[in-house]
This record gives sequence, structure tokens and C-alpha cells, in this order.
Amino acid sequence: MARNIHTIKVPDGAVPQFEDLVVVGMLANVANPAGSGAGAAVTVPLSGFDDLPANYAVIVNPGQDATWFASGKSATGFSVTLTPRLAANTLAAGSFDVVVVA
Repeated sequence: MARNIHTIKVPDGAVPQFEDLVVVGMLANVANPAGSGAGAAVTVPLSGFDDLPANYAVIVNPGQDATWFASGKSATGFSVTLTPRLAANTLAAGSFDVVVVA
């Protein structure tokens, strides 16, 4: 059975987004296409969310040797761009995991 947790500690210097809740969501196994060649980035749009907060963080586990960033964040979604860490490498088709926190 799930249990409710009622205390959230905010580190000194950090400002909580909300005083009465924490927003956490996970998207597992989001499909990404293969890169078009060595060093080519792949951007995957994620949409269809209902009312994401004005400010939120996106954390990505790319599942392969790649760097990532989130862009175009809005109340209904964002895009994740994966780039091979080494310019000589090509991204493989696969999946990545995303965590959204606010």
C-alpha cells in the first residue's frame, strides 16, 4: 500500500516552487530515432501534458553515450535533444527516461 509523505525539506538557499505540493512525474522508455550520422543530434518533442507548472526541471537518462538538454518548455510539453558525446559517434535508435520535478 502506498503511503503519504508529509514533509519536504528545502535546502538553504533554494526556493520552493509551491508551498503545498511537489510535482514529480516520470516517463520511462521514451523512443528516440537513430541519428542521421556521426555527431548528429536527435530532438524528440514530448507533448500532451496537462498544466505543467510555470517553472519545472527536466532530468534525462539518455540510455546511451550522449549529452542532452530540454528546450521549448511550456505548460503542455517540451523537447529533449540528444547529442552523441563524441562527434565521431552516431546515436542509436533506442529509448530514454525523463523525470519532471517542480
